[in-house]
Amino acid sequence: MSVPRFIDAATLPATTPPPLTGPWAPTDTRIDQAVLVPLPAGHAPEDVAVSPDGSVFTGTAEGTIWRRRSDTFERLADTGGRPLGIEHDPRDDSLIVCDAYRGLLRLTPDGALHELTSSAAGTGILFCNNAAIAQDGTVFFSDSSNRFPLSHWRRDLLEHRPNGRILAYSPAAGTTTEVATGLYFPNGVALTPDESALLVCETVAHRLTRIALPSGEATVLADLPAYPDNMSSVGDGTFWIALASPRVPIAERLLPHPRVRTVVAALPTWMQPQPGKHTIAAQVDADGTVLRTLHSPAGRYPMLTGVRQAGDTLWFGSLTERSLAHVPLS
Repeated sequence: MSVPRFIDAATLPATTPPPLTGPWAPTDTRIDQAVLVPLPAGHAPEDVAVSPDGSVFTGTAEGTIWRRRSDTFERLADTGGRPLGIEHDPRDDSLIVCDAYRGLLRLTPDGALHELTSSAAGTGILFCNNAAIAQDGTVFFSDSSNRFPLSHWRRDLLEHRPNGRILAYSPAAGTTTEVATGLYFPNGVALTPDESALLVCETVAHRLTRIALPSGEATVLADLPAYPDNMSSVGDGTFWIALASPRVPIAERLLPHPRVRTVVAALPTWMQPQPGKHTIAAQVDADGTVLRTLHSPAGRYPMLTGVRQAGDTLWFGSLTERSLAHVPLS
């Protein structure tokens, strides 16, 4: 699929982000003191997964899947694409990998890489992003845009249309079906404990949405003060959301002006609205209620896009850095 040369910008009212007050107040700034774990090579470990034995997994912009075990990194595979979301499948100790360009992959313990699906409902998966695995092995995952691939993600933000969908891959049937469509850059995905619904981060609309299963009915739970990226389940009915940047005021003021945004999208990247450095990790319950937030107002680990709790440790991934990071929760 060729990338559209121009965006088809929607006309929308200008929006204002909620203030960083109450549970969003930046009183806990421990992310600015995070321990950095440099990668042996490559950059941009966008997501992070942790297996029960404490192994830490991530994927980089170069297409490499890394495992860190006993303070040593091991190269597990090269996808030939761009791995984003990574999930450990406890049923067989494999990894489910959302590759932005290749689709949904499985990396088995013997090092073999298997393509699970690259299309659904008659159309190719353009932007495979983040996933959650059900107890029966069904993989729910986000296809963030049907217009723009990862290389042009900023255009989707400026276009501001519901170009994304949530898909479900059934390993038993070998089929991929649409769960919900018409979403604004669906990104992070997590299953509720009873698997009756999905929680989905809509990055472009800066909101947390609940998708009922199997109906696919969407309910907006929260308007967020920053752009959400990946999310993960803790296992106790709560979830962590990685918020990569505060909402960009100029981008919100330009929403009523589609022609201006069309021009902006054609400018060099450095001339377009830029993400802020302040990053946040937010813990929420299944209703979207914010339980606690951790902040990095100094931006010492910018563009925080992945978050995963392992015991008393919270691990982070980033779209721009050359290291993973972690902080203690106690």
